[in-house]
Amino acid sequence: MKPDSNGRTRLFAAAVIVLLTLLGFFQFPGHTFLQADTQIYIPILEHFRDHSVFDRELIAQDPHVAFTIYDEVALALRRISGLDFQAVLTAQQLLFRALGLLGVYWIATSMGLRARLALLVTAAFSLGATIGGPAVLTIEYEPVPRGFAIPLLLLAIGLVAQGRHFGAGVAAAIAFLYHPPSVLPFWAVYFVLTLWPDKPAIMSRRILGLAPMLAGVIVLFVLSRVQQGATEPQSFFARISPELESIQRLRAPYTWISLWPGYWIAQYLLLWALSLGAFWRVRRHVTADLKFFLLGLPLFGVLMMPLSYLLLERLKWSAIPQIQPARAVLFVVVIAVVLAAVAAAQAAGQRRYWESVAWLAPVFAVPAQTRVFEILLPGLSIPLIRTRLAIVLGLAALSTLAARAVASRRRWALAPWMAAIALPFFVLPGWGRMENYRPLETAELDQVASWARASTPKDALFFFPDAGRGLAPGVFRARSLRALYVDWKAGGQANFLKGFAHEWWLRWRRSEAENFTAAGGERYRALGIDYIVLAPAHRIPGRAAVFQNARFLVYRVAGPATQRAGDASGGS
Repeated sequence: MKPDSNGRTRLFAAAVIVLLTLLGFFQFPGHTFLQADTQIYIPILEHFRDHSVFDRELIAQDPHVAFTIYDEVALALRRISGLDFQAVLTAQQLLFRALGLLGVYWIATSMGLRARLALLVTAAFSLGATIGGPAVLTIEYEPVPRGFAIPLLLLAIGLVAQGRHFGAGVAAAIAFLYHPPSVLPFWAVYFVLTLWPDKPAIMSRRILGLAPMLAGVIVLFVLSRVQQGATEPQSFFARISPELESIQRLRAPYTWISLWPGYWIAQYLLLWALSLGAFWRVRRHVTADLKFFLLGLPLFGVLMMPLSYLLLERLKWSAIPQIQPARAVLFVVVIAVVLAAVAAAQAAGQRRYWESVAWLAPVFAVPAQTRVFEILLPGLSIPLIRTRLAIVLGLAALSTLAARAVASRRRWALAPWMAAIALPFFVLPGWGRMENYRPLETAELDQVASWARASTPKDALFFFPDAGRGLAPGVFRARSLRALYVDWKAGGQANFLKGFAHEWWLRWRRSEAENFTAAGGERYRALGIDYIVLAPAHRIPGRAAVFQNARFLVYRVAGPATQRAGDASGGS
């Protein structure tokens, strides 16, 4: 089978990729904002835009964005468009997701699949996957630097598969500018590729792909020298102190492999074996350059697990929590899904139906169940697992039917093909009850944030004493443009900044020691806190809230201690 190359086919493929991007964004795996790391990035960006905002915010005082163009691009797009940060970041997210799917499509077509078969592979990949252990996603829900870089790397691999090395270098260089740690696996494999003996013309073409990377390094270095705001100096070869280690183990256990459940390591080894088996099945159709990535990226990911353990947990190298090399296991999952889907398409084309279903079962199990092999093991008695197994096998059978119909050019092929493309986006979250996230923002949280933004000084410092490890305070911070004394989410910066980690930990311990009584006012004042936000269950007797609604009470720390409850204002 030869890939289609005419203009009509390219236009059709582009339209389907746009459709897959929109289905993935709005339906499944979905998208979020202010649910995860955007809680950190938005205050930093808002402070860069207006230095009078978040002047007392700990995460904005020492931003960790010196080595990324994420902030420069977002600020430039906001100035040009007049839109807010959520809009300009979401626009980039949609663009990069589409480019990543285009890369997967090119990988599949380079292995001899016709356009519609390659789009079936692309659709299966676009369902995403949760990478347990290192806590990453193959398709990030949030518009964060890693979520922009990974799709660009998929595009770069697709360009390599098409023999366009300079274009691959450009895509990988832009990915590097957004998130340098994510690009290490790609460049490690690409350097091996450039050194591999071959014809002079081929080696020259490969070497040309390194030029954009060199330019990217220079650009990033220059931008880091002119970065806004004070940035904590980094000691690249320092050792992690016992105190910092304890903070990081508490707040960022995903970096420490000894804290991963053993299941995850076994899962990635099994998925690596799956990728090797699928590679063997399709090897005759793989281009010489693509072989390096299909074999090299999963191998790199597997090797990074013991290497990360050695460098971080034995040698205590302080750079490892920032680089987080074990997150390269993401490519074990990516390559396993793509190769198994291609193997299934080829098996279906050869009328090997059961083999096709067998390859597709893990492909659909990956988005259907975080612990992938739980869903494929026999004898499980959990009803939801059995339901998801039925869904996985049904989708595998449907995709096999569609692939066979397309490969044999049946007149009725369009119907099963369209069903195989679209149904998984609805069946997995519906019948399969696969819920990737739960919305954090509520009307009550928006009300208290709007009140704070309109009714308190820009330099007001808020504190949620009873929020614990909840994420609502981070949403409040971003929506209200008001600083927080401390919150759990911000502690993730402990991986990057030693000084921040110690200050955050000091504040966090203080917050755990506080109570919610009127007697705590003097302590709050001493810490510089202006307002505390509590749940109604922790109402302070004898004190009137300056704002209240069904979920939140706001007390002004410096206000009179004998205000009447009737003076409180706010939503119902």
